[in-house]
Amino acid sequence: MSNDVVNYIKSLYGEDRFIPLHEPRFVGNEKKYLNECIDSTFVSSVGKFVDKFEHMLCEITGSKYAIACVNGTAALHMSLILADVQKDDEVITQALTFVATANAISYTNAHPVFLDSASDNLGLCPIDLQKFINENCEMRDGECFNKNTNRRVKACIPMHTFGHAVKLDEIVKICEKYNIFLIEDAAESVGSYYKGKHTGTIAKVSALSFNGNKTVTAGGGGALLIQDEKLAKRAKHLTTTAKVPHPYEFNHDEIGYNYRMPNLNAALICAQLEQLEAYVKNKRETASLYREFFKETEFEFIDEPKDCKSSFWLNAVLCKDTEQRNEFLKTTNDNNVMTRPVWKLMSELAMFKDCQKSKLINAKNYEARLVNIPSSVRLNNE
Repeated sequence: MSNDVVNYIKSLYGEDRFIPLHEPRFVGNEKKYLNECIDSTFVSSVGKFVDKFEHMLCEITGSKYAIACVNGTAALHMSLILADVQKDDEVITQALTFVATANAISYTNAHPVFLDSASDNLGLCPIDLQKFINENCEMRDGECFNKNTNRRVKACIPMHTFGHAVKLDEIVKICEKYNIFLIEDAAESVGSYYKGKHTGTIAKVSALSFNGNKTVTAGGGGALLIQDEKLAKRAKHLTTTAKVPHPYEFNHDEIGYNYRMPNLNAALICAQLEQLEAYVKNKRETASLYREFFKETEFEFIDEPKDCKSSFWLNAVLCKDTEQRNEFLKTTNDNNVMTRPVWKLMSELAMFKDCQKSKLINAKNYEARLVNIPSSVRLNNE
């Protein structure tokens, strides 16, 4: 059956070449804007394309504010700083996520708490979130504390895995009830919507990524989407080394971060964002073809959840067990079709193995059986 999958994927992407998991497409104004940026000599963190990028991102997502960052991990780190996460606080997230989520929590000297994925999507499970709070937490002077560790539970970071939105309504209600600061990790969901709103615009602060393998790319690059003016101004200040504005003097009023996106990267992402709508349409068509194909196989296609319009950044299928998953991975990769297993659970990595976690029943199931399959924009479909 894996050979049938290989043949089908080759028919979608072309038979005579290696088929990567997700490669960027440069079919618009990328070279024009890059040349313009180089000719201007403004290739670092000051330039018109940085401002244009932030403006475009607000227009596309409906966010009140957008702050360009050097990458998605920096955006996550800054989100936690804006949430006032302090040393020895706890931050709840999902065990099934990319390591950047957990790393950013560690940068603040806080402690990640790893919870399960929902049974109908790959993101943070609101049922497990409520269960964790019921069993472990209490309110003290308006703040949530873990009774077992005596640490403040300050923030919660659900991640929209592969472009599929988590159940934001339920998670928002829980976080508001217990005064937990919600941050959306929307690194993988540019172009995705939850109940008509672009992911990353429901929480006060969210992080996006424009890495080279994302739906649209700045080469590297990330951004903050912020719905609060005060937080947006603070984010702009802190990501610009906390430099007090002045024509020529250097004065910095607190510890800042060199997290601003270079103008060169911004030029690239501006051209890419012009193609975002067409790219997402193309990727949704590919997902539809996969959906129909896998109906006739023993593999289960991961579809968009209820209330979500997904960008399908990465398509995925579930195998019946780990043995079949391993056979799937070997057959496809041996035949020049790149596939990959999902990440190892964060709670199984050496640096996070002692962190608090729930039973992770669904997450362990996904880890054992899930495979990502080629998901690039198909140029032969244009």
